[in-house]
Amino acid sequence: MTVFYCAKCGTALTGDLPALPSVPDIDDPDAGRDEKTGQARSTVPRGHYAIDPDPWGAPFVPAPAPRQPARASGRELLRSASGATDSAGPRNSAVLHPDDVMPRLTPFTCGDNWTGCCGPTGAHGPNLACTCGSRLATWAADCLGPNELHLDPVRVYAWPQSEATEAAQRPIGVPEELSRPVEESRKRE
Repeated sequence: MTVFYCAKCGTALTGDLPALPSVPDIDDPDAGRDEKTGQARSTVPRGHYAIDPDPWGAPFVPAPAPRQPARASGRELLRSASGATDSAGPRNSAVLHPDDVMPRLTPFTCGDNWTGCCGPTGAHGPNLACTCGSRLATWAADCLGPNELHLDPVRVYAWPQSEATEAAQRPIGVPEELSRPVEESRKRE
């Protein structure tokens, strides 16, 4: 179980979330799409997270060579740029259900980063900020793309909750081995 924090101010961005082994595949991106908003169902189920090892989001760079279009995965971002491009965005971003983090983040609308007809496309970089102002997440939720929220791996850190609880119970500046009860220390001798 893991909690994600803002690297700038230390604010907890999520509750305790278990990890999925990988980002779930989307066989049919239109299955479960909300009829009112047009948004797809979230890539990651509520109350979980997954680490995306591939580059995701802005910036985009020209693809090295022309290639046959791959089968759509349902996770492609809607971009108006012409020509074949690849993401050069961050690797190892945490992908979460938007409802697990949205109450703690505010939209950062500047330029094109919130464009889309039914929601943000996510193609123009971080569009959500912590209350301290750090732009640390990108939400893609337009009607023609995925519905997923990526936390920037540089601006956010994760901490296993069990370790965070143990550290919080230990007096500040006291090493772990010195904070154990005397009886427990004697058992090991």
